[in-house]
Amino acid sequence: MAAPAQWSLCQIACWCLAGAVGLLALWLAAAPLGLLAAVMIGLALAVLVGIALTRLACGPGGVGQSRTEEAAPREALQEAGAAAAGQARAVAAEAAERSREAVEAVTRATPAEDAAADTPPERDDGARDSDTGSQPAGLAAPRGGQADDLKQIKGIGPKLEQTLNDHGIYHFDQIAAWGPAEVAWMDGNLKGFKGRVSRDDWVEQARVLAEGGETEFSRRAGAGDND
Repeated sequence: MAAPAQWSLCQIACWCLAGAVGLLALWLAAAPLGLLAAVMIGLALAVLVGIALTRLACGPGGVGQSRTEEAAPREALQEAGAAAAGQARAVAAEAAERSREAVEAVTRATPAEDAAADTPPERDDGARDSDTGSQPAGLAAPRGGQADDLKQIKGIGPKLEQTLNDHGIYHFDQIAAWGPAEVAWMDGNLKGFKGRVSRDDWVEQARVLAEGGETEFSRRAGAGDND
């Protein structure tokens, strides 16, 4: 009558240990894999470990033997439990590593995409487009093949004169005709000289010069007093 009681206790012990292994696997896998996947892994491991332990510890010859004979199933039971727990930890660690790599990939890609989206398009002449104003109308070439000496306008030197020519601006009357929108566009698009148009009041100077008059700066330039 003693053997059936010992056999029942053996099974209970095996399945309790299997349940503990399943709970451990569920706890390790819940964070990286989600609750549903963790529950499935825990149940699967608990069933596999329970069956294996029951066969090893409670099968024929496993009960009623000497303490020496009972030591082998007990060691096998411990080894099986440790192996199952190790497998669960390995699965959880691999899932966590994959999640970390995915997050790092997204983090690396995002700054580059944002920078590309924030960079204004390049013009053919190398200047960046401004969001304000409108570009003044330019000429393909100076009228009569002779451009005005735009350096007579205060604030325009040889380099800036060439930049204006590249934009199709060759004559005083072109600058004199600029309105607020054109001034704003030129202020924002003259590379290295932003704000120079309004700061030196090119439009008023160009109006005087276009009408054949002189400004104080142009008189000094004609006399060779300006750099």
